[in-house]
Amino acid sequence: MTLPNPSTPPAARLLHHQVDGPSAGPPLFLGPSLGTALSVWDAQIAGLARDHRVVRWDLPGHGGTPAALFPAGGGIAELGRQVLRLADALGVERFAYAGISLGGAVGSWLAVHHPDRVTSLALVCSSARFGEPRAWHERAALVRAGGIAPVADTAAARWFTAGFAGSSAARTLLAGLREEVDPHAYAALCEALATHDLRGRLAGITAPTLVVAGRDDPATPVAHARELADAVRGSTLVELPGASHLANVERPGAVTAALLSHFAAGAGAGAGAGAGDDASRHAAGLAVRRSVLGNAHVDRALARTTPFTAVFQDFLTRYAWGEVWTRPGLDHRTRRCLTLTALVALGHHEELAMHLRAALVSGDLTPEDVQEVLLQAAVYCGVPAANGAFAAADRILAEITHAAQEK
Repeated sequence: MTLPNPSTPPAARLLHHQVDGPSAGPPLFLGPSLGTALSVWDAQIAGLARDHRVVRWDLPGHGGTPAALFPAGGGIAELGRQVLRLADALGVERFAYAGISLGGAVGSWLAVHHPDRVTSLALVCSSARFGEPRAWHERAALVRAGGIAPVADTAAARWFTAGFAGSSAARTLLAGLREEVDPHAYAALCEALATHDLRGRLAGITAPTLVVAGRDDPATPVAHARELADAVRGSTLVELPGASHLANVERPGAVTAALLSHFAAGAGAGAGAGAGDDASRHAAGLAVRRSVLGNAHVDRALARTTPFTAVFQDFLTRYAWGEVWTRPGLDHRTRRCLTLTALVALGHHEELAMHLRAALVSGDLTPEDVQEVLLQAAVYCGVPAANGAFAAADRILAEITHAAQEK
């Protein structure tokens, strides 16, 4: 961990930051959302730091960064310049970047104004414009007058779905907002968000871009994510069910898998043809395979691998998961529905049960969604095939309900 030097004048200090992962790995900077510290990325570090040199940083007045590091009247551009100063101090010329909300706005600014520095970009629950300026100025005035408490009291509803707001992860982040955020810095950053508007500049982003949205996010609704994805040429959009504004906290596995897939693909694109491409497809495929089927299932499958079946496991991971499931044309929810239909039609009941369980546990499909898919399959695949599928789904739903009641 690198700390600012107290003897250095505030204007020359660096953002407080933490570095994880191999020193020779490709650098990846992670930007936080307003009201959170670098720990907001904790759930992603194990996965991202396996191969990347991950640099997480704190906003001014958040975590370990002094509030004085953000000048009066500063905007998103100032934060972007501070990230570049940090990169320079660490000897990093070019880097991948992922940011949540405000942290994503910083990444967008960097990709627009310094495209030579950003190799790949991921925007998590972010926006090109965060709503009407008046609301941000009102929030800034509220915090200056009454401290952080008024916004902390309502943060859970903005950050998390109702079912997740009472979790230990949610409580930890909410406590950090109350106890570790300087209200004056928070207010200044609200005013920076009030003036942020990159809508007319998004087409200038050339870095490969991933956009992640929580379908239940009231702060940056899915429409904001679609606006980003529509404007940035060649970008990929991932919409996550059961996730609100801090989607990487609420759906950590899905977000980690999407990031690993995106950054692996970006690294492969820059490495040229050959074995490096196979390696990047395998890495991306394994991440998506874990996201879709769950870590436990994938771990069991890999543990059963023998020298004879290893080539088939590699083929599945690279081709099915690393090339088809990672394509941007269809989201994972749609691909799940298509997969279930095909398995019903072909009578592959064991595979059907596995995919049904994974879809329901992940939250990508609800029992009602499965019911509709199987009714559609009954029309086009035949009643006998659908009869077996309904029986399998009914059994799996009962198992999931029983397991939840035992917790």
